[in-house]
Amino acid sequence: MTALKTKHATFASLTRKASVVAGATLVSRVLGFVRDLIIAFTLGAGPMADAFFVAFRIPNLLRRLFAEGSLTLAFVPVFTKTKNSRGHEAAFALARSVQVWLLIILGALTFLALIFAAPLTMLVAPGFRDDPQIFQATVNLVRICFPYILFISSVALCMGILNSMNHFLAPALAPGLMNIVLIVFALAGYLSGTSVAIALSMGVLASGLIQWAFQYPFLKKSGFNWLGGFSLNDPGVRRIGKLMLPTVFGAAVYQLNILAGTILASFLASGSIAYLYYADRLVQFPLGVFAVAISTAALPSLSALAWENDLSGFKRTLNSSLSLTLFIALPSTAGLIGLSFPLIDVIFGRGAFTDYAVEATALALVGFAVGLPAFSCVRPLISAFYALEDTVTPVKIAVVSLVLNIILGLVLMQYLAHFGLALAASISSWVNVLLLGMALKLKTGPWLTSKVSLVKMALLSCSLLLVLKSVSVSSWMAVALIPVWAALYFILATIINIPDAKIILTAWKKDRREEKTEDR
Repeated sequence: MTALKTKHATFASLTRKASVVAGATLVSRVLGFVRDLIIAFTLGAGPMADAFFVAFRIPNLLRRLFAEGSLTLAFVPVFTKTKNSRGHEAAFALARSVQVWLLIILGALTFLALIFAAPLTMLVAPGFRDDPQIFQATVNLVRICFPYILFISSVALCMGILNSMNHFLAPALAPGLMNIVLIVFALAGYLSGTSVAIALSMGVLASGLIQWAFQYPFLKKSGFNWLGGFSLNDPGVRRIGKLMLPTVFGAAVYQLNILAGTILASFLASGSIAYLYYADRLVQFPLGVFAVAISTAALPSLSALAWENDLSGFKRTLNSSLSLTLFIALPSTAGLIGLSFPLIDVIFGRGAFTDYAVEATALALVGFAVGLPAFSCVRPLISAFYALEDTVTPVKIAVVSLVLNIILGLVLMQYLAHFGLALAASISSWVNVLLLGMALKLKTGPWLTSKVSLVKMALLSCSLLLVLKSVSVSSWMAVALIPVWAALYFILATIINIPDAKIILTAWKKDRREEKTEDR
């Protein structure tokens, strides 16, 4: 009974933290949909759309690799350990030291990228060399977008500091600001008759600065100030550096898979990169709102438990995060596959976005959706390794997954075009998850304890997919019925005793009671 109460307490604590991130991220993702709708309307899915998405992909990939992908995951455990052992001031000095190193390294990288933008574009989109006009346009856009990495890496550092101080709201709200800025710049470019691609690229750069400025009041409230002592030789900085070096690949295998898809797609028909981009954006909705939110909330707890050498608590927290992640990801997969065409048609099917683009993007969405459960589980599993300060194992597995993705992509694109590239990314991510799970078992012993409930979730989600495929309604009606299907899934999950549904319901009722008590 005590163990059950402990499990429920762990789950409830994780749920509360994750709900803060998920709620803020939900706002950002809704704005992201509006942003993508505006971009699809003003830019479409043609050559200039491909050029912008390639230019944006480069700093965005570096953001995943050097910022959210490895910096945050490497920074949080070291910052948490420093805060617990040496106090807040030592931890804050560590953060300032990391910021100085970021400015030095990324400043030099940005300078080189501006000079060598053409070779960089050739590396990311080699297929563009057959069209000199589009290639040069992409080079120009790369020069505008690339400095974004300077600001957004600092935003990721702010996120690490705030999350370690158990503040999750501000970092989760920051991406919403980017979406608002891009919406404004896209409409400004369209209405003024100037290049929408150039306007969007300028918006990317402006959004980085705005997101960074937004974090500072919350940092100051937590007691942090950028003005203060720092040391380039701080032992914590060296430790973070050692953790980051291998995680450049390991923490962002999904983004590297997408980049590989972008490179290969540049050899396919015009618009292929845009189809993959728009489809990926829809997959990113449940991934960003729920999976990343849960792993973000779990990482500080995992780091603290690893520091305390509480292996049972560590496994319990990891299981709770994965179970909650899949409780959302599995039915989301069913929904994205079953409603692929209606979703793309309703969200993007207007303006410069043609009927053919709708069909092609819907096909790419199915390919990516197959891998959504795997995409969702990668981050919590990698967080577990980082909390244990093992970054070598994930990078080895990531390399295997990346190589597999490239091989599968090269083969499948010959027969399935851009759909084959999306499918290759999904298959390689499933391999990544399975290998990570087996490697973690070698380190901690058996850790997966919710097998029965996972099987129930999978069967219920498959049933949902069959129902969605059998119902024939208009695109707008199909999308309007999504809340009905979500409610039905939750009700059935409660009936067949899936623990996650009951614990979420209990936590919700508890929060409602607390709100009523506060009102009195």
